[in-house]
Amino acid sequence: MKRSLHGVLDNKTTIDMTPMLDIVFIMLIFFIVTTSFSKELGLSVIRPTIPDQAIPIAPMKSLSIRINEDGSIVVNGREVDIQRVEANIQSFLAENIQHSAAVQAHPNAKHGTVTAVVNEVKKAGIERVSLLVAD
Repeated sequence: MKRSLHGVLDNKTTIDMTPMLDIVFIMLIFFIVTTSFSKELGLSVIRPTIPDQAIPIAPMKSLSIRINEDGSIVVNGREVDIQRVEANIQSFLAENIQHSAAVQAHPNAKHGTVTAVVNEVKKAGIERVSLLVAD
């Protein structure tokens, strides 16, 4: 113990941290040196090749069906009856490859008419039907 200037004993003790830090650094070096890293094998990616000449893609016609406020149905610009919707879509599909259709209904159109048109579109063979509300 050490005496201070006034003659009172100093009871403060400290722990020397140097040996503990030495051990920590030695363990760190040991773990870094002994660790073995393995290379992870991943999936191989097969990228498509681009041909020298691009193949021209023919523009696709879209199938649009509009239901007016008064309940009239227009398929690709032609006004048809509800019973003729499926036949018109099938004739359109015979000429064009199409997987989806857009049904555009007026906000005041009857919901029963819209549902009947969607059912006719699905009976004609198109499973993906988009419903739009037109002003």
